[in-house]
Amino acid sequence: MLTLDPGSLSHRERYFLLIGSIVPRPIAFVSTVSSRGKTNVAPFSYFNGVSSSPPLLSVAIGSRAGKPKDSWRNIEETGEFVVNVVPEEIFEKMVAASADFPPEISEFDETGLTPVPSERITPPRVAESPIQLECVLHELVKLGDSESPTALVIGEVVLAHVRDGLYLEQGHIDPEKLRAIGRMGRQDYVRTRDRFERKRPRT
Repeated sequence: MLTLDPGSLSHRERYFLLIGSIVPRPIAFVSTVSSRGKTNVAPFSYFNGVSSSPPLLSVAIGSRAGKPKDSWRNIEETGEFVVNVVPEEIFEKMVAASADFPPEISEFDETGLTPVPSERITPPRVAESPIQLECVLHELVKLGDSESPTALVIGEVVLAHVRDGLYLEQGHIDPEKLRAIGRMGRQDYVRTRDRFERKRPRT
């Protein structure tokens, strides 16, 4: 077995090691708005749930050329964001939104995605997403060094929007109808159609 010391790897090599090992990862399609009112939407796959009470989730947002990405800056400025779940039908538009657009360009305009008003916060939701989670900033932790900083964004879900037919009962979501996309390493993604059930043993 190959043994790797992260301290001996370059930043790029560490990145590829982690994204290839921590798989599959859910994708947070994060929509924000700047303090000047310019909308932004971008995908991030260092994303997960943190707590149910209160309902917290985390998104890690990196930097570009040592400077915070637009989503990071917008969340820090406004304290609000929406996590939109990515199903198969908007996969191509999600990938298109990952391009390095300048701050004055809205990915909604470039990709043809439809912004719809949120109810409790300012950033718009992605209409084409089947699940949209309105979030307020709970905490933002700055990690890393000045050359490649990362923001660990912890948000509290203040309102959830679920497409008709997806919500089953007691909070359960129908995965067959959701058809979410997951992130693998390199440029690879995964569909979530191949599933199996195994009940947790009781002692």
